[in-house]
Amino acid sequence: MPPTHPSAAHAPSLRPEQSWFTEARFGLFIHFGLYSAAARHEWVMTRERTTVERYERYVDVFDPDLFDARAIARAAKDAGMRYVVLTTKHHDGFALWDSAVSDYSIATSRGRDLVAELAEAVRAEGLRLGLYHSLIDWHHPDFTVDHVHPRRDDPDAHALNDGRDMARYREYLHAQVRELLTGYGAIDYVFFDFTYAYDADDWRGKYPEDWDAERLLALVRELQPQAVVNDRLGIPGDLVTPEQYQPDGPMRDADGNLVVWEACQTLNGSWGYDRDNTAFKDPDLLVRMLVDTVSKGGNLLLNIGPDGRGSVPPRDRDSLAALGEWMRLHARSVHGAGPAEPALADALAPGLPPGVVLTQRGDRLYLHLFAWPFGHVHLRGVGDRVRYAQLLHDGSELHSTRIDPDQQAWNTTPGGQPPGTLTLHLPAGRPDVAVPVVELFLDAPPE
Repeated sequence: MPPTHPSAAHAPSLRPEQSWFTEARFGLFIHFGLYSAAARHEWVMTRERTTVERYERYVDVFDPDLFDARAIARAAKDAGMRYVVLTTKHHDGFALWDSAVSDYSIATSRGRDLVAELAEAVRAEGLRLGLYHSLIDWHHPDFTVDHVHPRRDDPDAHALNDGRDMARYREYLHAQVRELLTGYGAIDYVFFDFTYAYDADDWRGKYPEDWDAERLLALVRELQPQAVVNDRLGIPGDLVTPEQYQPDGPMRDADGNLVVWEACQTLNGSWGYDRDNTAFKDPDLLVRMLVDTVSKGGNLLLNIGPDGRGSVPPRDRDSLAALGEWMRLHARSVHGAGPAEPALADALAPGLPPGVVLTQRGDRLYLHLFAWPFGHVHLRGVGDRVRYAQLLHDGSELHSTRIDPDQQAWNTTPGGQPPGTLTLHLPAGRPDVAVPVVELFLDAPPE
């Protein structure tokens, strides 16, 4: 969809008790489970067409003795993140809490409840808690085989559905969700995953009615009315969740209305620990992704995948630390920020050099300089609104001048800018930060 600029009057909104979400802008996703021991992507069970019996061998060896919830929560906070979302159960069906309706869990195998451990740690750091829960369960005997199921290519695959009953599975699914929503205090975000409402290869997909999505959403609203809920039940929730791509502008629904959204992104293309995948995004790209997201009115939920022992891999730790170093100096261009005022953004656009991304928070406008300009940044159409300009990372003033519109370029004096142009004079040396930011202090627009 083409880029647009939301106005304050038409910006998407959540209920007051959910407003923390768009204020936060940045969260940590944690994918962890039996697949972390396999170390070959979180979809390893279906990629390798593994039977339940064969996959269960990981239960005996999966021992997250190095899973340190306090260290993870602290790393998230230090990275400038404001909320954490943990996979309570992924598609393989293995639960990371003590479920009363299943013994296929870390509580049975290792006597631990990782949901409880992380909930306590996240709250201790002053962060918000989100729980991811898969609607899919390849381990459950009543979950029917379909075109993404590990057994889809068995010679007798269709016959495997004889006796399977999605009604029984639905009750199990709802029972586990109820446990999560009643056993761990206030839940700020519920991330369901996922509905695939299409048929393929003679198989029926999974539709909202397979989960009784309306009843499941009503359950969340009843038990955790303040919680933000995503869109992956196959019915509208509070936000939409583009995955592994960056929208090219603020997101809208089919009627053209702006919506709340969150980009879900990985560090290397895999959600779960994938030992041999080294295609990591560089820290400067991660910072640019974050800024790009906020400039379009979205949140960024960035994932890590702890290894088979529960330790955060060094490359993941380094990425979080690099983000934290940038956020330590530039967080106010992210937290509570969003797209620039439409009129302001439209006026500035023609004069800005390539690679400038705008965010705004109240009376502060932020110019994120993806490429370092040579000498000057010309700010057109701002009139007398800019009362002060500085580099954000060190709070150093930037000299600014207004050029006579009749002035022709001569020697060291630039010219030819439209009337009212304000020219910022930048140092020759690019600041030693991932993305330099100019902070402009604005006066209110004239009446």
